[in-house]
Amino acid sequence: MVCFRLSPVPGSGLLMLCLVLGAVSSYALELNLTNSEKATCLYAKWQMNFTIRYETTNNSHKTVSISDFGAATYNGSFCGDDHNDPQIVMQFGSGFSWIVNFAKESSSYLINSISFSYNTSDTTTFPDAKKKGVLTVNDSVGFQVPLNDIFRCNSLSTLEKDNVVQHYWDVHVQAFVQNGTVSTKEFLCDKDKTLTTTVPVIPTSVPSPTTTPTPKEKPETGSYSVTSSNGTCLLANMGLQLNITQDKVASVININPNTTNATGNCHSKTALLRLSGSNIKYLDFVFAVKNDNRFYLKEVNVSVYLVNGSVFSIANNNLSYWDAPLGSSYMCNKEQTVSVSGAFQINTFNLRVQPFSVMEGKYSTAQECSLDDDTILIPIIVGAGLSGLIIVIVIAYLIGRRKSYAGYQTL
Repeated sequence: MVCFRLSPVPGSGLLMLCLVLGAVSSYALELNLTNSEKATCLYAKWQMNFTIRYETTNNSHKTVSISDFGAATYNGSFCGDDHNDPQIVMQFGSGFSWIVNFAKESSSYLINSISFSYNTSDTTTFPDAKKKGVLTVNDSVGFQVPLNDIFRCNSLSTLEKDNVVQHYWDVHVQAFVQNGTVSTKEFLCDKDKTLTTTVPVIPTSVPSPTTTPTPKEKPETGSYSVTSSNGTCLLANMGLQLNITQDKVASVININPNTTNATGNCHSKTALLRLSGSNIKYLDFVFAVKNDNRFYLKEVNVSVYLVNGSVFSIANNNLSYWDAPLGSSYMCNKEQTVSVSGAFQINTFNLRVQPFSVMEGKYSTAQECSLDDDTILIPIIVGAGLSGLIIVIVIAYLIGRRKSYAGYQTL
């Protein structure tokens, strides 16, 4: 028997409400697998998403993101027996399947492998796909966990193979559960062992009277780049300040470029810059080409640790910022705000970015934002001056006429 449910990301509210409003971009998946005696034998809770790049009929490439698991089923999942090892088998969307295989050793168990299948014959998800049919990606994982321990990895883990990128985070899993009771003893992944996020003690006797964050100084400007087999393919210079509101509490986080790692990838029509650090699981900037002659910031995905120990995650793939011609860079030295949602905004400082057509690792000519364009002030000032002069002349003329009328009296 299989019992499962979808749980909202912490701070996102009730599941049914979020489904109606579309307010949440990803959900935690939770599986409680029981045996014939209705005792838990396998438990898992996790978050994930997938990015698939495929070739189209006109020999270009498109990228599709999969993060909606609202109609997931777990047919075929089982606890294992004397002849077969446990499996999590999940079906979702139009022809997607996801399988996790476990194996038992003398004093430990393995999260052995992950298999992901998708069907490019689905023209809704994969429009104009050149190759039709079911494609499967198999990844060896090999996490070894002591028996009776639950594996935990809150940090982001990425698997990339055959044009498929798989992201996993907030993972809790225990195979071979003993006596129907999920263990409270955690076995941490290496990334979680090095995580140094400090959770402060917050007094609960008196509620906070305000949600206004403490103002922060201007963030330090960082230089980031992405390389491919052909060299540097993406350049970015920027100071980043994150403004987050969760549970009516506002937070401001300045990104420290000295402790931030940059990764990503570049394709002909899309490019990704991913930033990560000690308190940032990931901050994704996804760029796209439009009309074959311009680029823009299309998508932002973020997941960060807050000071209260919670995780804030949100995504928006329908943005339109930092628009510039292909072959150039986009520059905005003044403070600019990227509004991802009502709860999340990014303030940028000293911004310059070029996600396509980077030559010899250098920026191309920049298109400046309107905030930096001081030349527009010249006609405004001249126009204002002329308008003022005209007003003075008109007033002087009216005063002169009034005095001339006063000099002639009726006899």
